[in-house]
Amino acid sequence: MSKNKSAQPGETRRDFVKKSGAATVAAATTGVLKTPIYGADKAPSANVQGANDKIVVGYIGVGGRGFNAHVRQMRQHAKENNIAQAAVSDVSTHRINTAKKFVEDNSEDAVKGYKDYRQMLERKDIDAIVCATVDHWHTPVSVQAMESGKHVYVEKPMTRYLDEAFELYDAVKRTGKKVQVGSQITSCGNFAKAAKLVADGKLGPLVLAQGSYMRNNPKGEWNYTIRDWATAKDIDWNGEVGWLGPVKKRVPFNADHYFRWRKYLPYCAGLLGDLIPHRLFPLMRATGKPEFPSRVVCLGTRKVTPDRDVSDNTQVLAEFPSGMTLIVTSATVNEQGLNETIRGHYGTMYLSTNGSSLEYKPERPFAEEFDPESHTNLTPSGNTTPQHHTNWFNGIRTGEEPNAGIDLAIKVQTVISLAELSDRRGTMCHFDPKTRKVTDGGGREIKPIDYDEEAKLESPYGPSGEVGD
Repeated sequence: MSKNKSAQPGETRRDFVKKSGAATVAAATTGVLKTPIYGADKAPSANVQGANDKIVVGYIGVGGRGFNAHVRQMRQHAKENNIAQAAVSDVSTHRINTAKKFVEDNSEDAVKGYKDYRQMLERKDIDAIVCATVDHWHTPVSVQAMESGKHVYVEKPMTRYLDEAFELYDAVKRTGKKVQVGSQITSCGNFAKAAKLVADGKLGPLVLAQGSYMRNNPKGEWNYTIRDWATAKDIDWNGEVGWLGPVKKRVPFNADHYFRWRKYLPYCAGLLGDLIPHRLFPLMRATGKPEFPSRVVCLGTRKVTPDRDVSDNTQVLAEFPSGMTLIVTSATVNEQGLNETIRGHYGTMYLSTNGSSLEYKPERPFAEEFDPESHTNLTPSGNTTPQHHTNWFNGIRTGEEPNAGIDLAIKVQTVISLAELSDRRGTMCHFDPKTRKVTDGGGREIKPIDYDEEAKLESPYGPSGEVGD
């Protein structure tokens, strides 16, 4: 988006959008939208020029988080963000109707529902979309949205696999669209303050960052209630844009998989995909200059909750070219975690997990050079999803990189994907960002996990028989 161009006198915003968007689309190198719905006719690039322009938003995936965190919370702040909610899409007719009714009951916005999200992307009036689908749909939806001229807010993890992460990254660089990944803790005030202290040299060379995300659910994490409305009649399960999407091993409709998908491969990486990103994003942002990992090792166990494929106890250790290391631990079977801490040669920072406070203590040998600092009541804090939304909208309008934008997100996703590969292959994974290749300690290339490899598994992730009707 160019901040120097504007619509000419007598030219409507949509005329300008259409004209400027044609150039963006013509420059695109892929044909992801050449489907029976689109043919060769792609929607023009959306283009928001300033704070007074209303951003028109569509939602793809309006289940638990898509509805509650995005449709609901964006509705609450729609006026201050100057947005309109125009469309919802989901594989479930029930969820489409629920989201559509909520917006129309609480606003003057007219909302259209779509079972096929591509029809939404064809609309020329929509500027941005929120992708809150199951993880394996993040890449197809996000890439196609950008190619159709839309900015994207995609839930974490950014993608399911490493090859998809770079596909999405390349699409951002190709289209110039603004992407925000939904790790809202990244927008907390204390992590922004931490980045400033690092930039000011208060910590010196960074040594070790640590964090954790811990839960203890006696009934087993992600065992969400299976609702009666979820049937093969209501849900597009195996269609062209059905729930299974790019997953190669096709299973009959399964309500357990549908509601509890975070327990099963290849739909999700479990803790690595759901909870650990909420520590990686803010900690890596706080370093000031996030890096690709040079090597990653991960250990995961599943001893307490055997009703799943993914671990219930996981530790990730990553090393970066600067020499800093990072450790993040997560579990769903014990609540006691590590304090959020960033250690440097000159001093150490302690950060609250709710984003409101930060304490800086100089190391003993440097106590004469640096004073301790204590920062409280930092904002935003607590539930920062609304502020994370606003940060994305501001990025769309100004061209500034969002807090969890693509340059941070690709590095975080590399840590996540290498951690899963390390755990499942039982080896340390080295990464070269220039070649985008993964190798072991002996320099032998390791093929990253993808949908083709998942399809070869003898046991297809959890109960594979038909569940529900």
